[in-house]
Formats: sequence, structure tokens, C-alpha cells
Amino acid sequence: MGIGELDREAHVPEGRPSGTAASPRTLAEALRARGDDGLAALLRARPDLLGPVPNDLTQLATRAGTRASVVRALERLDRFSLQVAEALAVAPDPAPYAVLAGLFGGDRDAAGGEAAEIGAALPRAVALLREQALVWGEDDRLRLVRTARELLSPSPQHPSPTGLGPTVAEATAGMSPGRLQEIVAAAGLPSTHDPVSAVAALTALFTDRERMGGLLDTAPPEALSVLDRLVWGPPYGEVTAKPTPPVSWLRDRGLLLPVSPRTMVLPREVALHLRGGRAHRAPEPRAPELGVARAYRPQVVDGAAAGQAYAALATVEELLKSWDHGGPAVLRAGGLSVRDLKRTAAALDVPETVAAFWLELAYGAGLLASDGEADERYAPTPAYDDWLDQPPAERWARLVTAWLTATRTPGLVGGQDAKGRTLSALGPDLDRAAAPEVRHRVLGLLATLPPGTAADPESLLARLRWERPTRGTSTAGRTGAAAAAASPGTAGAGAEPGAAGPWASETRPPAPATPPTAPRPAADLRERLARWVLGDAELLGITGRGALSTPARALLNLPLDGPAGPAAEGGGVEPEVAAERAAELLEPLLPEAVDHVLLQADLTAVAPGPLLRPLADALAVLADVESKGGATVYRFTPGSVRRALDTGRSASDLHAFLTAHARTPVPQPLAYLIDDVARKHGHLRIGAASAYVRCDDDALLGEILADRRSAALRLRRLAPTVLAAQADPASLLEGLRAMGYAPAAESAEGDVLVTRADAHRTPPRTAPAPVPEGPPVPDATLLTAAVRAIRAGDHAATAVRREPAVPVTTGGLPRTSAAETLATVQAAALTGSAVWIGYVNAEGAASQRVIAPVRVEGGFVTGYDHTADEVRTYPLHRITGVAELADEDA
Repeated sequence: MGIGELDREAHVPEGRPSGTAASPRTLAEALRARGDDGLAALLRARPDLLGPVPNDLTQLATRAGTRASVVRALERLDRFSLQVAEALAVAPDPAPYAVLAGLFGGDRDAAGGEAAEIGAALPRAVALLREQALVWGEDDRLRLVRTARELLSPSPQHPSPTGLGPTVAEATAGMSPGRLQEIVAAAGLPSTHDPVSAVAALTALFTDRERMGGLLDTAPPEALSVLDRLVWGPPYGEVTAKPTPPVSWLRDRGLLLPVSPRTMVLPREVALHLRGGRAHRAPEPRAPELGVARAYRPQVVDGAAAGQAYAALATVEELLKSWDHGGPAVLRAGGLSVRDLKRTAAALDVPETVAAFWLELAYGAGLLASDGEADERYAPTPAYDDWLDQPPAERWARLVTAWLTATRTPGLVGGQDAKGRTLSALGPDLDRAAAPEVRHRVLGLLATLPPGTAADPESLLARLRWERPTRGTSTAGRTGAAAAAASPGTAGAGAEPGAAGPWASETRPPAPATPPTAPRPAADLRERLARWVLGDAELLGITGRGALSTPARALLNLPLDGPAGPAAEGGGVEPEVAAERAAELLEPLLPEAVDHVLLQADLTAVAPGPLLRPLADALAVLADVESKGGATVYRFTPGSVRRALDTGRSASDLHAFLTAHARTPVPQPLAYLIDDVARKHGHLRIGAASAYVRCDDDALLGEILADRRSAALRLRRLAPTVLAAQADPASLLEGLRAMGYAPAAESAEGDVLVTRADAHRTPPRTAPAPVPEGPPVPDATLLTAAVRAIRAGDHAATAVRREPAVPVTTGGLPRTSAAETLATVQAAALTGSAVWIGYVNAEGAASQRVIAPVRVEGGFVTGYDHTADEVRTYPLHRITGVAELADEDA
């Protein structure tokens, strides 16, 4: 059944509202008929309509029809709702519900399972489109807002996802009357007197199932093959100057219509007949099911996730500790250089992409920033020290909370921006507004599975594509374009002329500006974001073995003991409370910190678990980390022992420290190493001359002078116990250490300079603010106030004025004399009635208001302002005029 026939037989399906009330003529009227809950639902779904709060419902309807707002609303629809909007865009305007249902059911058996799913999903989709003000009108006159129709209607530059082309009337616009009569005659129709009736006759023929079937029965098989290749789109094809007989047969009868000298199009009515009345090749009324990759015991998942969470904390700590005394320089354009990223990745023993993730995570949590100095470098922030003082579980919750809300996208590092410049870690242009939403959607879908269940990644991505498709990538558009691309003779197919019948020899579909087979950048980015989320969640310990952990469920405000609903958005708990709850659940899963190490004879120490922070910090100075894991291995070297002595500790201090924290006796080789380095430490003294070396042992100084390796330091003896150098003190210190000595630096007063563990920190910094995709979802308080203000403004704008009419200015404000204004408001104050006033404020902004005066004195009128929903006082000299309201509105 074609569109025309459906329109003639339109009826309201059983079980749906009959639509007996008069259908609204405008979107504003449709909004006016809604209750407050309906307006609140619209503003909640489309928060961009609240900036600023509309004055009345007419302004709200106008704003809801703007291109930017409609595009944003369409991009937030699920696939089936978008398919319904696409079907309405190719349906008559207005379209009865039966016509819309016919575009999905077509000639299929109504008892089929798919038809039942469509029948159940279609009312919900229409209700959703109505709620979001994309569709208005009763069921007998459904209207898609004009902007949405313009966006979704087919055109040569932007093919419709339905694969349908223009109607006969649209395709023949501008065609000569003589040519129209030739088509009418070739189609076996009687001639008409004007082009309008000719187009109507062709449309009636193409929408009549029986007559259209008879016409196609006379078509050559090759012509039917041409139609088969165009029926699901793209509907456009290029032809040669001399088309072959099958194409000429179609063209002569209007089954293909010219849109340019070399391009033909399949009219929409013909395509719908060939499709059996269906707008979409594959409607998707039901969201794809999530596949299960594997199921584990929840305890196994929590254990794996907790282990990874602890590893994440250790990695962030190791990263920032390595930058304690100043990190890499900041590039002139901002960000980290490729070389420094590689060094960071090598230090952490991870791939560069993972290193970029940890850098961005620390930056997003406010633990890392640039220091703002002239020679700008990266360094930890003071917040990092506060973070270190927190328990491990709370530190993890802070990192994950920052990750969930961040718009910066580490996966883009190494790619290029629109100008071909490489995107660097910690640099600009990494914000993607969709990132937080995609993270919450991925984790929310994982939460719909039973605890301990890991989702199949591909099925999860398919579900995300259904929930947030992008215009131009619907199923019908993709499959139709794919079929056309697979057909021999189409653009890019590489077939030889004549290899696949007449269509291939002289026609081919033109390449559109945006091929329907290629996803738009937004769709491609969302899929990449989803893939990155799965990996990032595993790195952070949000998931364990692909399944959502119990602490992560608490952090997301999800049920802990069962699947969350598909629309679960949390239980209304504040984020801080959710983070505390998640930390409480994670704490018993993390390994307990230990206060001892096991010393071994090969100059190593083994930490049998995570060390208490003071012990870990002290041991990190005294020894070098050799390997990490469940048990960290530290190695003692002459350099590490000297590093500990440089902090001001003596050999006896080091011996006492090891004895206090070792469960095994201090091995003799380690004791000898400490004593040997301590004996040499500080024997030489280095200060600033440019630099000098002094030592009580003049023989040792002579040994240094005789060593060829000291030539670069340009040393000379000033006294038996003093050498002067041309190098600066730091270079001299490093040079002598490289020669095997253990010098100590001293101050200008001759005191030994003690190297403290104090680290370089940036000034206080705030974490980077996320770049939102749009305004935030308003809370209940704001929604209530906004609805009340819009209703009041609408009442003021639509209030019925009592006759005789009051003179009105060009701006729509009433105009009365000062005496008339005073008399009218005084009378209203005495009778308690409401009046309509025009008012100009101090800034010169004019508005109209409905007020109920209660007091008039001293040149001011005080009354209840229905527009503002509060009592206000207005100067009488700023009131342009006043009019009484009709009795029913007073």
C-alpha cells in the first residue's frame, strides 16, 4: 500500500487515543495543551531550551525549532525513534498514524513477530518524539517540526537514511508541460490540461498497487534489474547521452526522472511500491541484546579489579614521584613532546598510549600541572601531597571520579587535528564533549548484566550504536548503499561496461559528498571512545576481567546485588557520598600495608607487600627499585647509599633504620657497603669559587689532579688542601662522582649542604574543567521555577483584553495616558482584579505583564505579578499603558 492510498484510508488504530480534540495548528498550541509535567519533561530532555528561560510558550516553541537545538535533539534519539522521524520526513505533512505505521509494516503479515515488535515500539517512539517537541499534533495529523523535516528529507547532496528520493511532484518541478504529457501518455494515462493534473495523475498511478503492478508487468527484465539496484538507495544514477532501451523505457514512463542532464532519480512513490510500502529496509524496534563473553564469581571479579586498582595507584605515584624535582618542559604550543612521552612510557614500562592515559588521568585529577615559571615545566601540584596522605581506597575513588567526568580524551594523543597538527599529551584540543556520556553509557550497560558477568565487546558496541546513532548511518542507509556498492557498474566497483546488463553499461550511482557507507566523524568518535572506555576501565580497576566490580557499582550509584535497569542513572546519591561508599567497599579488597622488608645477601631487599608510606619513601631513597609486582625488590648500590647520606643521615642512622624494619638480620655485604660509602662520603668538600675542592688529605687531591679524567674540570691547586675549578659546583660534583669519589657539597659558610627529599611543586592549581557538550540537565527546583515562569509569561502574552481595544504601540505594548493608567490601576486595586500593562525598565527593555494591583501610592503600584509569580513594585511613569482583562481571565 503506497503513501497516497494510506492517506486516503487513514484511521486511528484500535487502542490508541481517538484524537477527538481539535488538532493544534502550531507547535506553541501543542505545548500550551501540555501539563506542567509535560513541559518539565521537554526541558529535562532538551536543556538547551532553558538558556535563558523563554518568556512564554511561543518563544519556547520557536527555540525548539531552531536548527542547532533540533540537531542536538535528533542526535540523542535511539535508532528506532530516529527511524520514525526519518519516516515522517518522507511521509505526507501532516501524516495520520496509520500512514506512519504503514511505512514500517508495508505488505508484511501483521501477525509476524517483527510486526508485533514494531506495533509495540512505534507508539513509544511517537510519544518520545512528542515529548521532545520534535513531533506535534494528534494521531490523525502528526507533524514533524519543519527544521527536522528539512534535516531528514532526502536531497542529492544529503541522501536520506531511508534510501528514498524525492516525490514525483518534487522531481518534476520545472519540467516542461510537453514533456510531462509525453510521460503521461507513455504510462498509459489520458492526457491532462495542465502540469499539476499531470503530476497528480502520475502520483495516483504510482501509489495504486494494482495499476502499478500492471505497468511493471510490461517492463523488460533488464529495466526491472535497474529498479532493483536503486530501490533501497541511493536513488540517484548517472546516465550517458544515449541510454540503452531498458533505461529509456523507465525514463519515458516516469519511473526514472531527470534531475540534471546526466542524473536520473527513482521517485519516492515508485520506490515505496517496490519496497512494499516500507520506508526502512530493516527497522530496529528493539535494542540489540548484550552478549555474554564469560561469567565469573563476583569475588573473582572484585579481587582482579582491586589488584588492578592498587597497580593504578602505584603507577600514578611512580609517575609523579619521578617528576618530584621538575618534569619535562612544556611545549610552546602546550603539552608534552613526543620524546618526553617516550621517556615516560619507558620509565613506567608501558606503551606510549597507556603512558598518555596515566598522564591525562593525573592531570584531570588535579595532581599534575605546569609550574608557570619562565622555563615552564610540568610538576606535581600541592594537591598531590594531600592525595598521598589519603587511604588507598579514597585515592582510587578520587581518580575514578575525575576520569568519569573528564572530557579530555587520551586516546587521541598521537593523532592529528583538523589542521594536520599532532595532538600531544597534556596539550590542547583533546577535549571531546561526548566522552563522559559514553563512559557512563558503557559502564551502565555493563551494570545491566548480573554481577561477575563480562559483556561481549562487539555486542556492547552494537547496543551503543542503537542507543546513539548518528544521522546518515541508519541501517537502511548503510545496507542500501552497500548493496549499490556491491552491484557491478556502480561507482568505484571497477566493473567493465556491459559486464552486468544495461544499467552497468550506461549508468552508475554518483558518489555523494558524504558516502552513506562511511560513518560520520561523530559516530566514529563515539565508537572509538567506547573501545577506549573498556580498556581504561580495566586499567583503573573499575572492571575486573571485563565485568563491573562491586566498588564501581557503588561509585556509579548502581545496585550492588543485581543488574541495573536499562535507564539506570543512579539513585540520587551525591557523588561525594557515592565515592565514600565505593572506597569503603574497596578498602577490604586491597592488600594491607606492611611495615617490614626482607634483606638478602645479594644486596637486595624484598617488600612482601605494599609498604607503609614513611617506610616506602625512606627505602626509595636508600635503594633502587629493581622489580615491581606483588613483592617489590629493592637493590642497594653505592649510588643509592650515597643518595641517602646526602639527605643528612649518617651510617649509624642507616644501620638503625634497616635493623628496625628488617625481619632478617642485616647481611654483612650490605653493612660493609654502607660503611665503605660513608667513610668516603664528605671527605672531599666542594663549594663555589667558580668551584673549589678542599680536602685535608693533600695526597688525595694530587691523585685527582693526576687523573686524566679530571682534565675537563680544569682543576688547579690553590693550596695543599684546596683545588679550584672552572666548572660550576654541580658539574664538579657530578664529575668527581663519575670518577668514583664521594664528594659532599658545602655552603658558603663551609657547612655541608644536606639534600632533602623536598620536591618541586607547582603553585596551587585547579583541575581542568570538563568541556560540556551542552548545558547540564536541570534539577527539579530549576524545572519547577522555569515552568512556572513560562506559564506566567504565556498567560500575560495571551490574556484576552476587554473591549474596546486599547491603543497598542508597534512593539505590542498598550498605550494610555498617565491619568487613564492611574485610574485603571486604582480601580483594579479596589476590586482585586488583574490588568495588562506595558512596562519599560531602566535599561529600556520593554515587556508586557499581567499584574493584580494591591496598593497605589507615591507614584508606584505594588501588586502580584503573574508573569514573575511574585509581588513587585513598578514606577507608574514607566508603565506605557494599561488594559483590563476579559472576565474569564481576570
